[in-house]
Amino acid sequence: MKNLAPIRIYRLLAATLASMALSLPSMAADLLLWSAGAARPPMEELVLEFQAMSKKTLQVEYAPVGVLLRRLAEGGRPDVLIVSAEAVAEVERKAWSVPGSALALGSVGVGVAVKDGASLPDISTPDALRQTLLAARSITYMDPQKGTSGKHFAAVLEQLGIAQQVKARTTLGDIGFVVEPVARGDIELGIQQITEILPVKGARLVGPLPPSLQKITTYSIMIGAEATDPNLAQALTGFLTGARAAAVFRQKGFSAP
Repeated sequence: MKNLAPIRIYRLLAATLASMALSLPSMAADLLLWSAGAARPPMEELVLEFQAMSKKTLQVEYAPVGVLLRRLAEGGRPDVLIVSAEAVAEVERKAWSVPGSALALGSVGVGVAVKDGASLPDISTPDALRQTLLAARSITYMDPQKGTSGKHFAAVLEQLGIAQQVKARTTLGDIGFVVEPVARGDIELGIQQITEILPVKGARLVGPLPPSLQKITTYSIMIGAEATDPNLAQALTGFLTGARAAAVFRQKGFSAP
C-alpha cells in the first residue's frame, strides 16, 4: 500500500493556507479609475506620483472609449473616468458622472507608424497617404466599434475611396497599443493616436495624418456619479489638471486642450 502521509500533509497545508487567505483583510484600492487607452502613457507616470503623494491606492483599467461606454451601460461604476470629449455628453446624459465635473486634460491627433529602421513612406497629402496605403502589404488600426482612432480612420479610408481595396490586408486592433505588431515586423503600417504610438518600442512615428484628414481628440476627466470617496476623486482630478500633470501630458505627445 502506498504511503498516504504525504497526501494528508498536502491536504492539511492546503486547508491551512485557504483559512489564512480568508482571514486576511481586503486590499481593495481606494479609487477605481477607468481611462481611455490614449491617456495611458502619461497616466502610468502620474498615477504613481499621486499614490506616493496621497498615500492612497488606485486601481486603473485602460480600454478604448467604446468599450468603457459599454461597460458603463452594463452597470460598471468607476470612481473616476477619462473619456474623449465626444463621449462626455453621453456620460452626463445617462447620469454616469457628477454633473459639470468634466475637465479637459489634453488633445492628441492620429498618426502613422512603421517598424523602426524601415523607410518612411510619404503621408504628407491625402493622395500620398492613399498611395502609401494601397502599396502597403498590410495595415492595422483599432476596431472602429471600440476606439476613437479606429472609427475615424475607417471614415478616412472611405473618404479616400480605398476601404474595399485594403480590407483584405487589414488587421483590426482590439485593445492596447495596436502598433505592437508593426514594431515586431508582422504588419507594415499602423494607424493609431500618436500618444499610443510613441511608447511602443520598435515602432517609429512617421507623422500625423494630413491636416484635411486629421482628427484631434480631447480627453476629459470626470468624477463618477457613485464615487465611493468623492473628496479623493476630486483630489485626483485636481492633480491631473494641474501644472505638473500638464507637463507630463505634453511630454507624452498631448497638446493643450
